[in-house]
Amino acid sequence: MASRPKRRAPGGGAAPGPAEQEQEQEQEEEEDGDAEDSDEGEGEDEAAVGEEVNVEFEAYSISDNDHDGIKKLLQQLFLKAPVNTAELTDLLIQQNHIGSVIKQTEVSEDSDDDVDEDEIFGFISLLNLTERKGTQCAEQIKELILSSCEKNCDQRVVEQLDKLLSDTSRPVGFLLSERFINVPAQIALPMHQQLQKELAEAHKTNKPCGKCYFYLLISKTFVEATKSNSKRKWSNQKKDELMFANAEEEFFYEKAILKFNYSVQEESDTCLGGRWSFDDVPMKPLRTVMLVPCDKVTEIMETLKEHLAV
Repeated sequence: MASRPKRRAPGGGAAPGPAEQEQEQEQEEEEDGDAEDSDEGEGEDEAAVGEEVNVEFEAYSISDNDHDGIKKLLQQLFLKAPVNTAELTDLLIQQNHIGSVIKQTEVSEDSDDDVDEDEIFGFISLLNLTERKGTQCAEQIKELILSSCEKNCDQRVVEQLDKLLSDTSRPVGFLLSERFINVPAQIALPMHQQLQKELAEAHKTNKPCGKCYFYLLISKTFVEATKSNSKRKWSNQKKDELMFANAEEEFFYEKAILKFNYSVQEESDTCLGGRWSFDDVPMKPLRTVMLVPCDKVTEIMETLKEHLAV
């Protein structure tokens, strides 16, 4: 069953799609080329290498058809961490009164573009860890955060985090916003704005994921390998040394009351983690944990408008 479209989200930049699609397309182009015009074909390929393709994205309600795409993006975040991403995906689909998935805008039938209507390029949602207490994935997420905190932070911070996660009177919502690297940051603004509207409506109508006092985020971040120091705790990493895969999450970081980093260097040697470098500078992959008061979200949204509005 097709999911219901919500709104148009701006998109642009590199052509979308997983690496497998790009490789298949390249192979098809090579097979179609004739020997007599190979020189001309090579010239065209070289010209297209640095070409920028504008793509429009559409945001839809989460549906059963989105299971595999959401799970893949969750695996990109958690890598080899012991989190039941299948169960987490199921819960996000069950509570589809909140959250959205990003898909490429429908193209006309006579278009040369081969578009999979169900292919997901990103999603946003929230799991109320307090409401979902007792489910395997919720408990695994809390265990992952606490164990990483114990390895990288002072005991005082560990105790503070444990207390906040255990306080049932002030629910903690796990905010998830994942997308492929070639989806522009500008799409984050309407996605976050829509999610806030949906959360407010859920609270008003007493639906799951309503009221939260804190948002918990796990961000994909990087630091130059030459600037990292294995002898010091990752929690002491300076903010100006961090690079955020999702640029907008830096504004959440600025409002966080508790934050720390942990390395995923040993887990990132997979196709999901990738090997990262910027301007040929090797980067070490981290995960940055943030706990942000919900009453700071309005300020964050205003900042996002200033920086990401198109």
